Amino acid sequence: MRALILILVSVSLFAQQDWPQFRGNPQLTGVSESVPPSALKVLWTYDAGEAIDSSAAIAGGVVYVGAGSGELLALDLETGQLKWKYSTGDMIGESSPAVRGGIVYVGDLIGVLHAVNAADGKGLWTYETGMEIRSSPVVIDGKVLIGSYDEALHAVDAKSGKRIWKHQTQGPVHATPGVSGGITFVAGCDEMFRAIRVADGEEVFAVDSGAYTGSSPALVDGKAYYGTFNNEVIAVDIEKREIVWVYEHPKRKFPYYSSAAVQGGRVVIGGRDKMVHCLNAGTGEAYWTYMTRRRVESSPVIAGDRVYAGSGDGRFYVLGLESGEKIWEFDAGAAITASPAITAGKIVIGATDGMVYCFGG
Repeated sequence: MRALILILVSVSLFAQQDWPQFRGNPQLTGVSESVPPSALKVLWTYDAGEAIDSSAAIAGGVVYVGAGSGELLALDLETGQLKWKYSTGDMIGESSPAVRGGIVYVGDLIGVLHAVNAADGKGLWTYETGMEIRSSPVVIDGKVLIGSYDEALHAVDAKSGKRIWKHQTQGPVHATPGVSGGITFVAGCDEMFRAIRVADGEEVFAVDSGAYTGSSPALVDGKAYYGTFNNEVIAVDIEKREIVWVYEHPKRKFPYYSSAAVQGGRVVIGGRDKMVHCLNAGTGEAYWTYMTRRRVESSPVIAGDRVYAGSGDGRFYVLGLESGEKIWEFDAGAAITASPAITAGKIVIGATDGMVYCFGG
C-alpha cells in the first residue's frame, strides 16, 4: 500500500509539473503550481532563427514551441538541446502548442492544424480551416478545439483529425477557447462572448462584449475574465450570463491584447498602455499597475506570490503579486510578445529575435 501511495503521489506531482498548453490548462487561468526560485539566472538559450510569438508548452521534460520559420521545435527542458524539428510549411504565429496523449498540436498562418508525434516529430495528420490560425489548440474529451480567421470555432477528432463540428461566428476567432464544465467559451472579433457545448457545438448563450477581442478568457469560480479593444477588462458571470464589472484605466485608454491570469481574487493582465494591471476579481477595482516601456502583449503568469510577464520593450519582468513592485528584470534585447511557461522551477519564453530563454536557479 505504501508503494502504491508513493506512486500516486509521484504521478500527481509530475502532472503538476507540466505546462501542456497556452495558459497552462483548459480554463486558461495562467497559474503555475510550480514556483521558480527567488534568484533567477539564464540556464540556457536556443536560437530558433526566426521570430517567436508562440508561447511554449512543456510536457514530460520537453519544451515545444513554434517559430516564425514554420518549425515546431522540441527542446530538452534541462539542457535546451534540440530533440527534433517539424516543418509546417508556413509561418507559426501566436498559435501555441498543446500536448496531450503523446501528440503535439499547433496551428499555422495558412490555416492548417498539425498533429505531430511528441516522441519523434513525425507528422500524424493535418486539418485545414478556411484561413489563418492564431488561436491555440485546446484538447478536451478527445477533441481538439481551435479558432480560425475563417470566422469559426472548430472541433477536430484528436486521433484522426476528422472534423466533429464547426461553429460559425460573425468574425475571425483569434482568441483561444477556454473550457469548463463541458462548455467552451470564446471571445471573438464579432464582439460576442460565446458559450458552446463541447459535445455537439451547439451555442448555449452569447454576451455582447461591446468590442472585438483578441484576449482569451480566463475561467475561474464561475466567471470569465478578458480584455477588449474598447480599452476595457470585462468580467462575465457565466451563470447569470451577464457582464458584472468593467475596468477601464482612468487616464490611459488602450486596448488589451494580453490574456489574464487569475488567482487568489486577483486578475493580472497586460495592456497596450505599456502597463501590467492587477485588479480585484470581485469588483474590477485596480490594486496596482506597473509601467513598462512598451506594449505588454505577453500574457502574465502567476506562480506563488509573483507575476511573470514579457514586454515589447525587450524585458522579462518579475513583479510582486501583492504590491506590483519590480523584483527582477532581464533584458532580452528584442520584444517579448510570447507568454511564459513555468514548470519544474523553470521559466521558458521566446522573443521576437528567435531566441528561446530558460530561466531558473
